[in-house]
Amino acid sequence: MLNKLIQFSLQNRLLVIAIAALIFVYGTYTIIHLPVDVLPDLNRPRVTIFLEANGMAPEEIETQVVLPVETALNGAPNVEVVRSSSAIGIGMVFVEFDWNTDIYLARQLVAEKLQTVKLPDGISPVMGPISSVMGQIMLIGLTSDSTSAADLRTLADFTVRRRLMSINGVAQVIPIGGEKKQYQVLISSEKLKQYAITVDDIDEALQLTNQNSTGGFFDQYGQEVLIRNVGRSTSLDDLKNTVIKNENGFPVLLSQVADVQFGVAIKRGDASINAKPAVILTVEKQPGANTVTLTDDITNALIELQKSLPPDVKLNPDVFQQKHFIQNSISNVNHALRDGFILVIIILFLFLLNFRTTIITLTAIPLSIVITAIIFKLFGVSINTLTLGGLAIAIGELVDDAIVDVENVFRRLKENRSSENPKPVLKVVYEASSEVRNSIVYATIIVVLVFIPLFNLQGIEGKYLHHWELHIISIIVPLIVSLTVTSALCSYLLGKMKN
Repeated sequence: MLNKLIQFSLQNRLLVIAIAALIFVYGTYTIIHLPVDVLPDLNRPRVTIFLEANGMAPEEIETQVVLPVETALNGAPNVEVVRSSSAIGIGMVFVEFDWNTDIYLARQLVAEKLQTVKLPDGISPVMGPISSVMGQIMLIGLTSDSTSAADLRTLADFTVRRRLMSINGVAQVIPIGGEKKQYQVLISSEKLKQYAITVDDIDEALQLTNQNSTGGFFDQYGQEVLIRNVGRSTSLDDLKNTVIKNENGFPVLLSQVADVQFGVAIKRGDASINAKPAVILTVEKQPGANTVTLTDDITNALIELQKSLPPDVKLNPDVFQQKHFIQNSISNVNHALRDGFILVIIILFLFLLNFRTTIITLTAIPLSIVITAIIFKLFGVSINTLTLGGLAIAIGELVDDAIVDVENVFRRLKENRSSENPKPVLKVVYEASSEVRNSIVYATIIVVLVFIPLFNLQGIEGKYLHHWELHIISIIVPLIVSLTVTSALCSYLLGKMKN
């Protein structure tokens, strides 16, 4: 079969070289657009469930809220681990699935299981966003010299965060620091007793009066006109004038029993930049998103957003960027790959002492790399330090098959030119390639056998190194290249040499 492959390549030399050129162009485009990360995606499909229960102690949340959810999810298909965490007022359940489980199927299974769980009144389970284990890609600072901490946090929550959440690839934006503005109702117990009003009465009145409702419609000259009751509060005065109850035909207003004012929530943490108060937004990406490209998109969005913010408010996108770490790591590996390529060129030229044979042999390197990149795209693998490191280690192996083939073809053609009855060039190239075919195949198989144990690795280490299994392709590809493209190039570049 391999002899037929060599024969076909020599009979269709132009077609083989044209296909190789197309593959090279498409592979180069693929490399440019592959996701770039510092490490492989080690994110086992995981669904996070938030269970907010205001006022409940951790022990109560553990027994009444978290335990029923854990019990229901333990029986879901492909579930590997179920973990939980309980704190004051909130419980979190982490459900980890098998590596091969689709994340959207996992979320659907969790949603179906949650429907069967009966929880205390007022507690609704909420699934967290889809994010990556390496997902914290940026920290963005929001600072000001004159704007208050409450207004700064309001800008972060309702302006900056909403703009960033609209960017494709952003999973979550979490603001930290500043002061969270609130409408606060400070109730006087003495006045409640004076008017015989309870806290529940105030709570119910605020809920009922702070909403819009419909009143149907009426027909006006053949047109239907909508009737609405607009009761939503838009200012502190609206809240102050909320009617709590009627006492002897007179309304009791909220302002008569409480002080209504703007305030801030109790802080459980803070943020600063260079020892100055600030609001920091943590940006998390979705799994599979290109960190470098996404960071650039976020930076461009912040530049546009800066124009609409108050003059004294400054956005700082450089507090932390995972992009810089990725670029430095990839750059170091690229330098190693470049140095290895240069050394291979020097050694090849010193051993072959012929410019044409060196060029033919070196074609195996870019072709093998771009074909490997195409395979990476098919399997959803990113460019990272491990994938590039594997190529750097294998760069000498990439030209091993081609150099054996080219050297034998070069020698046989030289002998053929010196003989009394020279054979046709294509026949000499075919016979020379066939002579070393078995040696090339056996050498490639031996190298591939070294990588076989990687297929048996399990767990996180298997996930961490399984991309190296794909480098077997970068070792097999040079074998195919040496039997096809190398043979065709030899017939073109070496066939007409005079010495």
